[in-house]
Amino acid sequence: MEWIVSVVVLAFMLILGVRMMPSKGVKSISTPDLKKIVDAEDKVFVDVRTEAEYKKRHIPQFINIPFGSDFSQLPKDKPIIVICQSGIRSNQACKQLVKQGYTDITNVRRGMNALRGK
Repeated sequence: MEWIVSVVVLAFMLILGVRMMPSKGVKSISTPDLKKIVDAEDKVFVDVRTEAEYKKRHIPQFINIPFGSDFSQLPKDKPIIVICQSGIRSNQACKQLVKQGYTDITNVRRGMNALRGK
């Protein structure tokens, strides 16, 4: 019985690890790196959290396009920086963007959680 629990825990960790791994073609940056580029006008900043999360607290340069929405309105000729609360949804959104043909995509590691208290 103990081995079953171990296998389930290992499978869960593997699934979570795969979901958090950046996909091919997706870069990632830390929040300190984000602070250095957040005012760049040649980039598109996208927050994929829910509208309620975005309204509660957000970075002004980021537009809110909740995860699962249509990203096709985003320009393909500009770098796109994606953030969420923890980095998981934004990583998934980055993978979707790559599948849709976007080539310059960056995920913000740890998302808004990394900015808390700073």
